[in-house]
Amino acid sequence: MTFNYKHQLSTYGRLGILCLALMVTGTGCKKYLQIPLPVNTIAGSAAFTSDNAAAAVLNGIYGGLAGSTYFDGTNGIGYNSGLYTDELVNLSFVATSSTAIYYGDAVQSSNTGQYWTSFYSRIYAANLAIEGVTASTLNNKKQWLGEALFLRAFLHFYLTNLYGDVPIVTSSAYATNKALVRSPQADVYKQIVADLLQAQGLLTTDYRNTDAAITTDRGRPNLYAVNALLARVYLYMGNWQGAEAQAGTLIGSTSFLLPAPAQAFLAGSKESIWWLTPVSTYVKDYSIYNAGMPAVIPTGSTPASYVSVTLSTSLTNAFETGDARFSSWLRSSVTSTTPAVTYYFPNKYKSNTVGAENIVLFRLAEQYLIRAEARAKLNNLTGANSAKTDLDAVRARAGLAGTTATTQTDLLTAIAHERQVELFTEEGYRFFDLRRTNTLNPVMTAVAPSKNTTWASFMQWWPIPAADILANPGLTQTTGYQ
Repeated sequence: MTFNYKHQLSTYGRLGILCLALMVTGTGCKKYLQIPLPVNTIAGSAAFTSDNAAAAVLNGIYGGLAGSTYFDGTNGIGYNSGLYTDELVNLSFVATSSTAIYYGDAVQSSNTGQYWTSFYSRIYAANLAIEGVTASTLNNKKQWLGEALFLRAFLHFYLTNLYGDVPIVTSSAYATNKALVRSPQADVYKQIVADLLQAQGLLTTDYRNTDAAITTDRGRPNLYAVNALLARVYLYMGNWQGAEAQAGTLIGSTSFLLPAPAQAFLAGSKESIWWLTPVSTYVKDYSIYNAGMPAVIPTGSTPASYVSVTLSTSLTNAFETGDARFSSWLRSSVTSTTPAVTYYFPNKYKSNTVGAENIVLFRLAEQYLIRAEARAKLNNLTGANSAKTDLDAVRARAGLAGTTATTQTDLLTAIAHERQVELFTEEGYRFFDLRRTNTLNPVMTAVAPSKNTTWASFMQWWPIPAADILANPGLTQTTGYQ
């Protein structure tokens, strides 16, 4: 549905429905809640009178994110940004399909506004949680407040990396929110950092369940998840010392390790820092990239008979000979034609069994690459505890020899390459990396002819919903869009 978050805030009010627009199925709710409280019908006036009720509000956000398919599946940021950049190739013959529109770099607000609408609705719920928990005397007040601050930071991070300058929403007050305008991205990052630093003082390294009891499940953020997001934000901000320190905390922890690529995305993987538990299903990336396609495609069928995309040649060619990620994280299908044609598809999520895998949002390999890049920027290039040693740790897990790069320029190039083959099709990393390193325009200008489109600089950001601009004249459309 179209969701004008400012209009909805006025309609529901502070004491209205907390988890508006976070509808998930009853079984999906129970997956996160494990308590008999419906996440979509908790009144604001009663939401923070008990720990279970406060947990239910946050569970509504987690369940909504997991069930929204914005982090897996055909609506996923990883999928759509992979089409938008140079990771995926469209196989669909329907020019008006969402797949074709993203691949043709022809998005309008009707295509991209879903993230804006959904994430701001969840920021509203997080703000209500922050306000309610702050005013409460709950036993687990620190846990719930820390989680809510983390979620607000996480959602603002994705908003500013998709749309650029965006409103900073830190209140549930409609009178305030209805007049908000876009804030410079630098200010958005400052608010994200402030939220994360506050969350660091509230959360511990223990993972907690909905009863705030210690658990091995990593479906709720803890201090480590805060560190991981803060490391990423500092990297994007160019705060190299901060990025190095935060990533180092995770790398130095015994809670995480780099398993073989085949085990990296399994449920319970020690590489995972924070995941979302799929809502009563398996991770939808399996469906969009696999869908039961056989290794040999039968006569009369094509890859498009099963899925809508294939991996780009530029990405498959980026893997070095002997890279274990190529054999584990890519799946091939060969046509029955003469000559035969081989297609490659993402294969990080391999199972259609519920509970076999989770939607991994933070993992250790990214932290090694964050610290490697930060150290390279600080000119700590080779030797012990250097950019090279961090880069080589990721390469070693992939069965590759250490990098031969030694200069700052060469190491940064090697790290960017490693991010391409390590993090492909995950949550927008490639899109964000190209833009923050000022390589998006040249890469996409070169790629555009193969996509039968023309790239323009304004396309680095996506348009916002027209309905929100009509509701708030202070908001402006992203430059270049109508």
